[in-house]
Amino acid sequence: MTLELPSHTRVLVVGAGFGGLTVAAGLVRDGQADDVLVIERAGEVGGTWRQNTYPGCACDVPTTLYSLSFAPSPDWSHTFAEQPEIFDYLKEVATRTGVRARTVVDCELLEANWDDRAAVWRVRTSRGDITADVVVAATGALSAPNIPPIAGLESFRGTVFHSASWNHDHDLTGERIAVVGTGASAVQFVPRIVDRVRRVTVFQRTASWVIPRTNRRRGATEKRVYRRFPLTQKMSRGLVYLQREGYVVVFAYLTWLLPLFALVARGYLRRQVSDPVLRRNLTPSFTIGCKRMLLSNDWLATLDRDDVDVVASGLTRVTPTGVIGEDGVERAVDTIIFGTGFTPTEPPVARRVRGTDGRTLAEHWDGSPSAHRGMTVHGFPNLFLMYGPNTNLGHSSIVYMLESQAAYVTAALAHMAAAGLVSVDVSALAQDEYSGRMEAALRSTVWNRGGCASWYLDSRGRNSVMWPTFTWRYRSRLRRFDAENYRTVARARTDAPA
Repeated sequence: MTLELPSHTRVLVVGAGFGGLTVAAGLVRDGQADDVLVIERAGEVGGTWRQNTYPGCACDVPTTLYSLSFAPSPDWSHTFAEQPEIFDYLKEVATRTGVRARTVVDCELLEANWDDRAAVWRVRTSRGDITADVVVAATGALSAPNIPPIAGLESFRGTVFHSASWNHDHDLTGERIAVVGTGASAVQFVPRIVDRVRRVTVFQRTASWVIPRTNRRRGATEKRVYRRFPLTQKMSRGLVYLQREGYVVVFAYLTWLLPLFALVARGYLRRQVSDPVLRRNLTPSFTIGCKRMLLSNDWLATLDRDDVDVVASGLTRVTPTGVIGEDGVERAVDTIIFGTGFTPTEPPVARRVRGTDGRTLAEHWDGSPSAHRGMTVHGFPNLFLMYGPNTNLGHSSIVYMLESQAAYVTAALAHMAAAGLVSVDVSALAQDEYSGRMEAALRSTVWNRGGCASWYLDSRGRNSVMWPTFTWRYRSRLRRFDAENYRTVARARTDAPA
């Protein structure tokens, strides 16, 4: 049975990926099931794990940690799960927690406008209009595929698609493929397609540091132990968490130790790639960790194959039958696949949400996002962002951060109900002070000082993406709702004498 869009809801959650499911499940557990509605633009929950179906798509964080603490699964087949398994997990979680019953699918947010007089969000969707007291934007930071403008691309007679919108109807067998980009997606799908295509040409604008991926299959005994003794899985999760937290010590504080990590990566490169010229082209010029390190056991060996070419420059032009790099050589190809990532500093939802002054969130940010605790923005009352500015991680699981944010939303709603508030709007001073602390904390980290041009930096060159320290510090800050940093509006009394 398809859930219809009501005319009003207390809490409207936009997006049914990890973030949306986490906050909605928390509200359901808190007894607010009747007051929460989720809208999802696609026909199924899952977010990025529904959308990204390219060959080899997998998580680069151990699945023990890249799963919800309140919904552990003893049945993961590998320590690093692939997309189909994570997608199935999220669907099962949506059903088990009751969130699926509160989700309207095929319902895209088109516009949300804050009505200050009525203290509600007036929301227009692809399935009609709805008002909401509170909006939680859980559309994700990695939801808008980025295809850079390339001269002549529209003239290409072959097939073109982005890895995040993989064209499964197109058969790559025997084709000449151009792959643009060498990030986390490309390192996964190129090794999976190389054996069935004629030739692959990889356009690498910037080399990335690559280290082995210590993936293993989980046996039946291990699964039985986790199922029978859930505490053992919690202990395993805790150990993985502590190990991952250790990475941030080097990335943010003891950056002088990073050359030791580079030695490991260089040794791995030497073992995997025999051609010295190719090795040189695959050796980054920036400090390891400045960009996210890529985990792969077959990427470098794939690039060393005779039927794979690496062009150590960007793609500059496309002809009707081929591609041209900065070396000026035209290479005939049948299909172009962009593995060029997303636009986390310019999320599409920011162009669709308008605050108290009628301007969009994107206009307020002007290319450089900021938010108090990564969640609230001055001038946008009763709006909470999941996976907002400065909440991305270079060392641990974003799921941990999302659970922290979900707890903050629940605490905020509880405070509003107890205090009889119709709206909360973070002060400009609190937001500015928080953003200033983020900038100061990031200044000495490898993400800012590592000498790379990464998607962590926005159009102003400011790091508006990364969280600068231990994740437990983020969680500790979000344990309670800091009402003292908000302008609050109380509900008008209806029992006053006439």
